[in-house]
Amino acid sequence: MSKLEMRGLTIAFGGVVALDNVDLMVASGEIRGIIGPNGAGKTSLLNLITGINRPTSGDVLLDDESIVGWKTSRIAAHGIKRTFQTSLLFKGMTVLENVMTGLHGNLHASPIAAALGLPSVWRDEREASQKAYAALDFVGMTQFAERDGGELSFGQQRIIEIARALVSEPQVLLLDEPAVGLSINRVSELDTLLRRIRDERGVTIIMIEHVLRLVMNVCDRIMVLSSGRRIAEGTADEVISNPAVIEAYLGRALDADSPQS
Repeated sequence: MSKLEMRGLTIAFGGVVALDNVDLMVASGEIRGIIGPNGAGKTSLLNLITGINRPTSGDVLLDDESIVGWKTSRIAAHGIKRTFQTSLLFKGMTVLENVMTGLHGNLHASPIAAALGLPSVWRDEREASQKAYAALDFVGMTQFAERDGGELSFGQQRIIEIARALVSEPQVLLLDEPAVGLSINRVSELDTLLRRIRDERGVTIIMIEHVLRLVMNVCDRIMVLSSGRRIAEGTADEVISNPAVIEAYLGRALDADSPQS
């Protein structure tokens, strides 16, 4: 298990400050929720962690080592994997092949070996296929292994993306709205799956989510962002009763049983 720490993270795009001096400590083995209105800076935070963007100021530490300035591939190789708001499955590839792409940085055969079709390439492909099938089995989606990824419902694709992130055995998993497109029953199944990922695989999870029922049920602690600033942090009960959080959600009482948009 790994821990993540963010110190004074700030990023500005032109004159727009997307994140403003945000601190966050995520303990090893924790499931941490991040919520807030649209435009609060939630996805910007994940982009800074994964190296897609570099902070204007501040630091990101993985197990007490700064990773600011690392390439995205290096960060991924150190065990940080993520999913995105929109589905990124490849059409024309089976679900199994899509999950196997999560191992592209872990394969050992050289380009020359691949071009020549050497035995090492076949061993890599066989091992990747076995790991991908095991990941699908873990998320309960083996029945779709040979289906075209583009044929699945959006909700099904979200679960396949989690399998693709898990196939390389990450230490930290960043989920950007994993419950989008899921039915109420599927949200309950996702709740169980996230706990299993943490408990059985030892993965630290940071999750952005608008479905507050899921966040309140599964997360150990929750951080609330609004206009790029952290306005609250605590347990579900502490956050849901915080006046600043209620105000950030346009004055509406937060309903942990209802999805928020």
